[in-house]
Amino acid sequence: MASLNKNNSAVKRIMQEARELANDPSPEYSAAPLEDDIFEWHCTLRGPAGTEFEGGLYHFRILLPAEYPFRPPSLMMLTPNGRFETDTKICISFTSYHEELWQPAWGVRTAIIGLQGFFPLKGKAAVGIGSIEFPTVERKRLAALSRTWVCPHCQETNITLLPDPVTATLGRTLSTTSNAEQAAPSDPPAPVSEPTIPEAAVAEGPNTPHAPNSVASPAFIDRVADPTAATRITQAIPKRQRPPILLDTAICVMLVLVCIVFRRML
Repeated sequence: MASLNKNNSAVKRIMQEARELANDPSPEYSAAPLEDDIFEWHCTLRGPAGTEFEGGLYHFRILLPAEYPFRPPSLMMLTPNGRFETDTKICISFTSYHEELWQPAWGVRTAIIGLQGFFPLKGKAAVGIGSIEFPTVERKRLAALSRTWVCPHCQETNITLLPDPVTATLGRTLSTTSNAEQAAPSDPPAPVSEPTIPEAAVAEGPNTPHAPNSVASPAFIDRVADPTAATRITQAIPKRQRPPILLDTAICVMLVLVCIVFRRML
């Protein structure tokens, strides 16, 4: 690394892309140049979802030419996968097999994403140098084995180089919990009990309204805490008043009339 010419356009571009990938990582792939040769990158790529490669992790080499980015890279798959031959340069549109299609504005990230898009192709679209076509069952088996595959150069497993996203693990946990809650029988609702009014509240009188959730006044709390409050409250309740005078007069008149009618009948 110390002997690199940092004024070289290829070196500048490679170092720039390495910083961008380090500062903006993707859950779909992990890539970085080798410490002893920045023109060779190693990348671990996640198998495309919804295909027989889903769940698989595939390690491959990215070889950059000295004229990069004006010439395209070469890609060599290392992990057995059933789609591309291992240790063989792959012939796809953005590699050294098709330099006429390469654009200098593209980069390492373009090559990685493009390779992931070529995994599900079948038939004539999948034909090319370095391409193979294994049965779906075998590809699924290789996908399961690829997670613990160890790169001879990196000396680490694919799952270590590209761990599963935390959100996916959390989503599976939440889904399992939700299904368990839906399957469990729901408890019947608790019966609603009638509110109990303290006897001490009578002392407030009929003309003193209280909201159900209002805060009790200090005087009310003192009366409730006093053991003799109930006696005083009972004494404070006014006695029932007699009927008004007009009603008494009407009753007397009725009694007089009844007496007069009774005498005449005798």
